[in-house]
Amino acid sequence: RNSSKLCKEIKQRTNRKALVAKPNTLISKYNYTRSSVVREVKDSASTKKAGAFATWQQQIEDIKKARTYKEERIITSPQKSSINVSNSSKPVINFCANNYLGLASNKQLIEASKRTLDTHGLGLSSVRFICGTQDIHKQLEKAITNFHQKEDTILYASCFDANAGIFETLLTSEDAVLSDNLNHASIIDGIRLCKAQKYVYKHMDMSDLDAKLKEAREKARIMLIVTDGVFSMDGEVAPLREITDLASKYGALTMIDECHATGFLGPTGRGTPELLGVNDKIDLINSTLGKAMGGASGGYTTGSKVAIELLRQRSRPYLFSNTLAPAIVGASLEAFKLISHDTGLRDKLEANTKLFRTRMKEAGFKLKGNDHPITPVMLGDAGLATDFANQMLQKGIYVIGFSFPVVPRGEARIRVQLSADHTTDQVNQAVDSFIEVGRKLKVIP
Repeated sequence: RNSSKLCKEIKQRTNRKALVAKPNTLISKYNYTRSSVVREVKDSASTKKAGAFATWQQQIEDIKKARTYKEERIITSPQKSSINVSNSSKPVINFCANNYLGLASNKQLIEASKRTLDTHGLGLSSVRFICGTQDIHKQLEKAITNFHQKEDTILYASCFDANAGIFETLLTSEDAVLSDNLNHASIIDGIRLCKAQKYVYKHMDMSDLDAKLKEAREKARIMLIVTDGVFSMDGEVAPLREITDLASKYGALTMIDECHATGFLGPTGRGTPELLGVNDKIDLINSTLGKAMGGASGGYTTGSKVAIELLRQRSRPYLFSNTLAPAIVGASLEAFKLISHDTGLRDKLEANTKLFRTRMKEAGFKLKGNDHPITPVMLGDAGLATDFANQMLQKGIYVIGFSFPVVPRGEARIRVQLSADHTTDQVNQAVDSFIEVGRKLKVIP
């Protein structure tokens, strides 16, 4: 407003006589008004910045009010079946890690990691294509390729990166991707990055997938069906036989995320395709080194040689992220060697899973999943899930309540995850504690 007023006054004094008569007055007014405008702009910017922080703080308060605020419990020991946490004077039994085979603290893997530190150093300080590829990276890619019985493999810093880089690279606006509506967040984010036509089919609904494929076929050059092999929140196994049948019918490619299957699902631990007998019908597999295979970090895509070659040339997370650390590579090589020659750990995990699920069902708990180590104990209410988990911790059982937005509203649960590292006594102790707390909170009779 002040600026407009000054401009008007200057226009009124544009004749030479006025400028000669009162030059200092005009300049003084201009400088004063300019300073006022600058102050107003700065005040407005400060207000906007403060408003952003206030908005975020209100969102945090809303999360707390909804009782879905997530606290991080601090672990002060290695990851294994019995751990130490900062707010407990005694060790607690851990039933919420992805440590399916108990390899996170395995002595053989730790020693392999130490040896690799000595022979190959801490890191490469580079991406793969510049100066970040060592012999051990190629050895691990070959080991993974052989394990999954595919043609080639590419390593990433995580499976999240593998999912972030695959769709944008392999698909264009002429193509289509068809995704289960409960796929992992990394798949959803990866699909958002690509220009392909996007179809989301109802969760494990083959009739809906059929209809979407029929629609996509009319427009798309390439069709790619993508699904979790095992859905991490529900422990459900994807119907890969039916999916691959539909893929054959319509000429579509198939891709699965095997993060919660690699190493332990199937007779020899080769995952969902082995479990369901469709390994030769799955075109692309994305999976992780950060769960059953030692629990550190790292991910990969394995599949056809031409797809992997294109990913090496264009996948942005691969091209612009540092290479996987040598110590992790060394431990991962040892992990694949270990499980390729012995199924003892996956057999123990299967027995623990059967014991836990059987006793929990007999006690009256509502469980989800297909006999998978992921065993969701359904509670419904978010606050109840939090209270239940806190009371379990007091009894020495470490579990976590899951609620919105991690799972749909009204489907809060405690997600129990069994491990080969659990003893039979530890599994029974967990069930006994569930029963005691469940009766106290009126979840079971």
